[in-house]
Amino acid sequence: MSDPQAGEAEKNIEMWKVKKLVKRLESARGNGTSMISLIIPPKDQISRQAKMLAEEYGTASNIKSRVNRLSVLSAITSTQQRLKLYNKVPTNGLIVYCGEIITSEGKERKINIDFEPFKPINTSLYLCDNKFHTEALSELLESDQKFGFIIMDGNGALFGTLSGNTRDIIHKFSVDLPKKHGRGGQSALRFARLREEKRHNYVRKVAELAVQNFITNDKVNCAGLILAGSADFKNDLNQSDMFDNRLQSKVIKVVDVSYGGENGFNQAIELAGETLSNVKFIQEKKLINKYFDEISQDSGKVCYGVEDTLKALEASAAETLIVYENLEVSRWRLKDSAGAEVILNTTKEQEMNPDRSKFMDKETGQEMEVISKDSFLEWLAETYKEFGASLEFVSDRSSEGNQFVKGFGGIGALLRYKLNFEQLADEFSDDDDEEKSPVVNSQGAQKAVPRIEHPKDDPSPQTVEAIKPVKKTNPPGSKSSGPAKPAKAPVPKPLTPREKIYAITPEKAQTSTGAGNKATNPKLTVGLTKPGGCLPINHRASKAPAKQELELRHGLSSLRNVAVN
Repeated sequence: MSDPQAGEAEKNIEMWKVKKLVKRLESARGNGTSMISLIIPPKDQISRQAKMLAEEYGTASNIKSRVNRLSVLSAITSTQQRLKLYNKVPTNGLIVYCGEIITSEGKERKINIDFEPFKPINTSLYLCDNKFHTEALSELLESDQKFGFIIMDGNGALFGTLSGNTRDIIHKFSVDLPKKHGRGGQSALRFARLREEKRHNYVRKVAELAVQNFITNDKVNCAGLILAGSADFKNDLNQSDMFDNRLQSKVIKVVDVSYGGENGFNQAIELAGETLSNVKFIQEKKLINKYFDEISQDSGKVCYGVEDTLKALEASAAETLIVYENLEVSRWRLKDSAGAEVILNTTKEQEMNPDRSKFMDKETGQEMEVISKDSFLEWLAETYKEFGASLEFVSDRSSEGNQFVKGFGGIGALLRYKLNFEQLADEFSDDDDEEKSPVVNSQGAQKAVPRIEHPKDDPSPQTVEAIKPVKKTNPPGSKSSGPAKPAKAPVPKPLTPREKIYAITPEKAQTSTGAGNKATNPKLTVGLTKPGGCLPINHRASKAPAKQELELRHGLSSLRNVAVN
């Protein structure tokens, strides 16, 4: 990842942290006026703010209510202690929040927060109230580049803006324009003039509304303007003298769309994607589309879900983490009966579930001790660099983002290489199996071997007696008709039940009792002929295929392991 892209990713993460902080501070409430909001701009001095707080401390000492007085004095003291940590105001300014809040359980809790914003803040603020004031932080988040859109077609016009990953529709209206036709006779020219007049009035109305929506205090309130629509309406507006020159200079692209209204707005955003490549909304759509492409290609270089994503992180296989910005997952640190720490990640639904089996100790059956409970996203934002991955937050405002949140749980990763998650899950169970049945080999290493099940017909499997070779004799009743032929193979006598256990005959050899003792079926017969358990293959035919011999030798390889010398 290049440095500009890395810097943009860091900025997005800082913006996400500020969003979370603003959401948490806005919901906080306290008793009395014991919650202090302090914002120091970059060019201010710490000493001046410390002097101001000392004066406020003297003023707060005169508060009549004892409880409120002590709370305010405690908050001012905490703020002074926070300022002592800084020798000078940071480059982007300093924001401090101190005070006591009331939790959902009705208990008081002290909060001390100080941080440098991700970009310069030009607001100076000191307020002591029953809530934290976060308006300046919200302005930092909203002051992103904003682009204006005008979508025109024969049915109406729409005015919208795109800022970051937020798309807003400002105004829209519909019109009823006459179509071209060949009727009218001598009045055809009059009808044409009426049609042109209504088109002219339509373009003039769009130009007037564009001034109202995109110009504030005689200044254009957007970084660029995109004109979109079907037919020539957008070109007529761009070239019209009624279109304000300030807006005309801000037009960065004119695109053709197939639809009007909100569908045309969505299509215009996609077509202007290259021009708006720095807008987070476009970057988000591209990232999720890349994720979906990997899934459709079945490359195996993607994962989804909290468990698989964490496995990919621990294996250093995750290249880009994609996380929904409002993912509600908690990270629990638990302690079992042996004192070992256990990490558990749960969703909000799992926490509300009365089944607490995940929190139980398997050995004792008791619920494990809770060490801490934190936000999974905050932990991920702090530690993702340790795993060599990049972190991208997405919203559910786009259609792709909504599909990612609902279909994949709101968390996933693009991998550097294909990863077998089933194998990772089975690693620990395989290790346990090896520990249960170890066998030491000649080199001293331990390995697991399968247990050999002996046949039921043999009650004493300790020793296998040597089987005598099969006596090579002619079958009774056969007659020799001439000199003996050495190429002929003898017919084995029938095997005993014990011999049948350790001998395989794929198909019974069929022999004739006619003259010459010639075999009528050149099949193969296999039997144990040596005490050591060797299994020779005797061919009845002189030219048996070598392939059949190899297949039989492969099939009998297991018998060699069973026979004991």
